[in-house]
Amino acid sequence: MGFESENQEKEQQVLSVRGRSRIKAFPINVNAKVFEFVSKVKKLGQDDPRRVFHSLKVGLALTIVSLFYYCRPLYDRFGVAATWAVMTVVVVFEFSVGATLGKGVNRGLATLFGGALAVGVHRLANLSGRIGEPILLGFFVFLQAAVSTFARFYPKIKARYDYGLLIFILTFTLISISGFRDDEILDMTHKRLSTILIGCSTCVIISILLFPVWAGEDLHNLIASNIEKLGSFLEGFGDAYFKMPEDEESKEDKSFLEGYKSVLNSKANEDALANFARWEPGHGRFQFRHPWEQYLKIGALTRQCAYQIESLNGHLNAEINQAKPEIRCKIRETCGKMSLESGKALKELALGIKRMVKPFSADIHIENSKTAAKNLNSLLKSGLVWDDDVDLLQVVVPLATVASFLINVVSCTDEIAESVHELASMVNFEAVEPTISPEKPVTGQPETVKSSNDHANCASVVVIIGEPSPENGNSSATTMNNCSNRPTNIGGVNIV
Repeated sequence: MGFESENQEKEQQVLSVRGRSRIKAFPINVNAKVFEFVSKVKKLGQDDPRRVFHSLKVGLALTIVSLFYYCRPLYDRFGVAATWAVMTVVVVFEFSVGATLGKGVNRGLATLFGGALAVGVHRLANLSGRIGEPILLGFFVFLQAAVSTFARFYPKIKARYDYGLLIFILTFTLISISGFRDDEILDMTHKRLSTILIGCSTCVIISILLFPVWAGEDLHNLIASNIEKLGSFLEGFGDAYFKMPEDEESKEDKSFLEGYKSVLNSKANEDALANFARWEPGHGRFQFRHPWEQYLKIGALTRQCAYQIESLNGHLNAEINQAKPEIRCKIRETCGKMSLESGKALKELALGIKRMVKPFSADIHIENSKTAAKNLNSLLKSGLVWDDDVDLLQVVVPLATVASFLINVVSCTDEIAESVHELASMVNFEAVEPTISPEKPVTGQPETVKSSNDHANCASVVVIIGEPSPENGNSSATTMNNCSNRPTNIGGVNIV
C-alpha cells in the first residue's frame, strides 16, 4: 500500500507540474497564435491591396440598402420586401466590375422575366377555376423548371447566363406558388422586382465608381505575365541544364525555373476573366467589344509551350545530365542559343502586350532561334556529336529527344508571336520602333557556328553555311570536326 501511495503522489506531482507549465505557456501560445493570424491577414492585404478596398465597398453597399429598414418612409413603402435588396447585395457584389455587372444583369432580367411570366400564368390559371388552378400552376412550374434546367447544360448559356436561369426558376416558382394563396400578386411582384433592381444598381454603381477592379485588365496582365514566365525559364535554361563539371555553382535565385508551372493550370482563370470582361463597359485602353477571344487563343498557345517546357525539363533532368561532358559541350552553345533567343522573343512579346505596342524586335529573336534550330539539326545529322563506339540508346536517342523538344519550343514561340501580332492588328497597338535593334542574321552570307570548347576533351565542331552555288542554286555546308579527318557527304553537306 505504501508503494502505491508513493506512485500516486509522484503522478500527482508530475500532473501538477505539467498543469503549471501549461498555464504559464498559455499566454505565450495565445500571443504567438494572434501574431501569426495578424501576419497572415497583413500578408493577404499586401499581396493585393484591392482586396481591402473590395471589402470596404461591400460594407458600404450593405449599409446603403439597409436604409430601407432604418428610414421609416422607405420601410412603409416596401415593408419586408426590403430584405431582397440586402440579399441581392450579398450575392451579386463580386470582386471585379465584370463579375458584378454580369450577376446584376442576370439577376435583374431573370427577376423581371420570371415575375412577368409568373403573373401571366397566374392569370391564366384563374380562368380554370379553383380545381384546375393548382393543376395548371403545377404543370407550368414543372415545364419551366425542366426546360430552364436543361438549357443550363448548353456550354455558352452556362458560361454567361447560368446564374440568370437559376434566378428565373426561383422567381417564377416562388411568385406562382405565392400567388395561389395571395391575391395581391402584382404588388408583391412589383416590390420584389424594385428592391432587387435597387440592390443590383447599388452594387454596380459602387463597383464602377470606387476603386474599380477590371477583369479585362487582369486578363491582359495575366496573359503577359504567363508569357514572361516562359521567357524567364528559357533564358536561364542553358546555364542551368548544360553546365559543365568545372563550372562554379551559381548562387543566384533559380525560382524563375519553376515559374512556368503556374501557366499549366491557368485555363480556368483565363476563361473566367474573359467571361467577366465581356460584361464590362469600355474603360481605359480597352473598348467595349475588345477581342477577348484572342487573349484566350494566346493563352492556349502559351500553355502548349509550357507543356513542351515541362516535357523538356523532365527529359533534361533524367537524361541529358547522364551524357558525357564532351558530348554535352558540343550541343551546349547551339541549344543555349535556341533557348536564349526564344526567351528573349517571349519577353519582348510580353512587354509588347503590357505596353500595347507592336513587338517588332521579337521577330528578330525568333529568326535567330530558327537559325540556331537549323544549325542544331545539321549538327545532329552529321553524326559528329558522338563517336562510333557511343551507345545509341543511351546517348543518341536522349539527344534527339531533347533537340525535338527545343525545336517544338521554337515553333510554339513563333505561333505565339503570330497570335500577338493578330491582337496588335485588332486593337491597333502603337507602332514604336525599338531604340536598340537586336543582332539580326544576314541572309545569304556565310555564317559560322562553333561549338563551345569549355572542356579539355571536347572536340570542336564548325558548321559553315555558304552562299547558293550558281550551278544548282543549292547552298553548301561544310562541317569540320577536330576529332577525325574522315570526309563525309550527307545530303549535299560536305563534312571534313
